[in-house]
Amino acid sequence: MTRPDIALSPEALAAQLRGKYGHLSGGSLLEALVSNELGGQIMLSSSFGAESAVLLDLVAQVDPTIPVIFLDTRRLFGETLRYQKTLADHLGLEDVRIVRPDDGVLQRLDPEDMLFASDPDKCCEIRKVAPLDKILTKMGNLGFKAWITGRKNFQSDTRSAMPSIEADADFIKINPLADWSSDDIKQAYLAKNLPPHPLVADGFKSLGCMPCTVRVAEGADARSGRWAGRTKSECGIHISRSAASSPIN
Repeated sequence: MTRPDIALSPEALAAQLRGKYGHLSGGSLLEALVSNELGGQIMLSSSFGAESAVLLDLVAQVDPTIPVIFLDTRRLFGETLRYQKTLADHLGLEDVRIVRPDDGVLQRLDPEDMLFASDPDKCCEIRKVAPLDKILTKMGNLGFKAWITGRKNFQSDTRSAMPSIEADADFIKINPLADWSSDDIKQAYLAKNLPPHPLVADGFKSLGCMPCTVRVAEGADARSGRWAGRTKSECGIHISRSAASSPIN
């Protein structure tokens, strides 16, 4: 296995890997990167949401020991928590790491669990961004260099030009499904008979925290059910950590 040059910046390393593997996607991209470059240095974050089973299945086929980070914000649907266990067992994922927000921070900043209504950005910061930042820092210190995500170009304007391999502040982000369409996702579910999230059949096409997720009308943009009625479209975890990080006051 060829190890990436540790002296390279994330931007330079991402460019180098795109030059080698940018023509690949899906399982082919993951297999090449894990086998040739990043074995033992790559992790995955997953919401275990409406479309998550496709990427998790690809990862399990390549290497079921790849660490999977699951953010339990303490405001998720009960169905999501149960689905996480069901899907991890079904796919044989061997290293699911459940990360939760700091109880002291929640008690201080959101004691009534209502921050989502007055300041959804702050709510996402303390329940998602800060806990993930903490585990990513820990993983980085352990030598991890790459972070697999399930983002796709069709999901939003902010993701429309996203490449399959990109740089973050401290990691290379691998987006194996970047160029996949909604129909590609549906076909993958059917081809592998993957268990769907139980709320999808009830009209929830994109799943996040319970207070900020609503059903989506047939034919509407799937992510329109996230933070409905607000201009907000991202929780913040995929904004560069160097740009997004701020102290929690």
